[in-house]
Amino acid sequence: MVKVLIPAGCAPVGPDYIRPETPAAVDWHTPLAGGLTTAEMGPENLAAWWLGFDDPRLSSLIERALAGNLDLKKALARVREARARRNTDQAALYPTLNASGSGTWTRTNKDTGTGETGELYSAGFDAGWELDIFGGLRRSVEAAEADLQAVREEGRDTLVSLLAETALNYVEVRTLQAELAALEANLATQDDTFQMVAWRQQAGLSDDLAVQQARYNLENTRSQIPILRTSREEALNRLAVLLGDQPGKVHEELKQPAPVPVPPRQVAIGLPAEALRRRPDVRRTERELAAQTARVGVATADLYPKFSLSGSIGLEALSLPALSSSGLWTLLGGPRITWPLFQGGALRQKIEVQSSLQEQALIQYEATVLKALEEVENVLTAYAEEGIRSDSLGAAEEAAAQAAALAQHKYEAGLTDFTSVLEAQRSLRSFQYQLARSQGTVTSNLIRLYKALGGGWESLAAEEKK
Repeated sequence: MVKVLIPAGCAPVGPDYIRPETPAAVDWHTPLAGGLTTAEMGPENLAAWWLGFDDPRLSSLIERALAGNLDLKKALARVREARARRNTDQAALYPTLNASGSGTWTRTNKDTGTGETGELYSAGFDAGWELDIFGGLRRSVEAAEADLQAVREEGRDTLVSLLAETALNYVEVRTLQAELAALEANLATQDDTFQMVAWRQQAGLSDDLAVQQARYNLENTRSQIPILRTSREEALNRLAVLLGDQPGKVHEELKQPAPVPVPPRQVAIGLPAEALRRRPDVRRTERELAAQTARVGVATADLYPKFSLSGSIGLEALSLPALSSSGLWTLLGGPRITWPLFQGGALRQKIEVQSSLQEQALIQYEATVLKALEEVENVLTAYAEEGIRSDSLGAAEEAAAQAAALAQHKYEAGLTDFTSVLEAQRSLRSFQYQLARSQGTVTSNLIRLYKALGGGWESLAAEEKK
């Protein structure tokens, strides 16, 4: 009995993958403000960062997006596809066994032969096994496993974007509602002013110029409302699609205005190295580099001989009943070797192609790391600066409200002309609008920061295993 030993200790040819170093700054370049700290954020906090806003409606929308978003469902289907491809490559490591059977009938012509009918039946099994001496198949499985992991990270990146986009559109709806409320309050005030000026003009206490100024100020404010309503409808429709619903499905539940979610007082964001370890896009490109490194080994293995074992056992008979009793047995088996001796340098060029693709994958990984750090730094700056701007706008809005009331009082007392009232109301409207927009931007920037840190993908882990 001959034993075939597979040299499992033989290392696969080609380069072994070594995870590249990702040097990052010890700390963030941007000074942290607005409650941000470099303390390590607990995985459970970053995994469900939206809970920090303490907004039940936002949490409900997030849960519905996780269940219904079509892009996320597509990403999960791609994970299943990649897993099946990996399993297909793994199957090549094992022997194959096939069963076959056939039956043939022949009849000769009476004029040229006996005119008799002949039958032949056969059945058998064929087996084959490629011995992965130089590791080409193992490298192929290694590449497929890394591809599967890369697709998983791509799905996680889709989830991170989905969570952020859902929250951003919700914040946009609440911001537009706040802007509309400020605009409508100003409209009511300006309408009262217009009525008052018109009455004074009829009583001879004012001229027509003041009436027309009050009127165009009123109508200019009124003209801004349709723009905000249009933007609000667009944000609501985008939000519905993100949830996997048809446009218009969330209008009723979000019809009642509510405040913009307020950021938590303290937010731990960790250090740059932690962010790079968490971001799915960085992890994806690292896995793509691993897969491409393995493909260099697959191409290298083609330079070496391939060994395989094959065998077959069969049975032939002239009738179907005789196939199992007195049929003719046939046995065939033995080793086989194939070795490409000359192909005009094509195999080495294929190795060069895969090596060049590996170099490109490494460059892409390094570029993704830099882009990730840039994104976080930019959001840190935007969050800090917008917080300062929002505080200043709050003070300006308060002063403008007092100025508008004083101007109105002086005009009614005949101590100033209507231009002062007009300018004060215009400034108040502008500051109220800017403040509402700025408060929404502060919250949106924090959401973008959570996205830049790769927050939220943990909720997909259970679905990926299905």
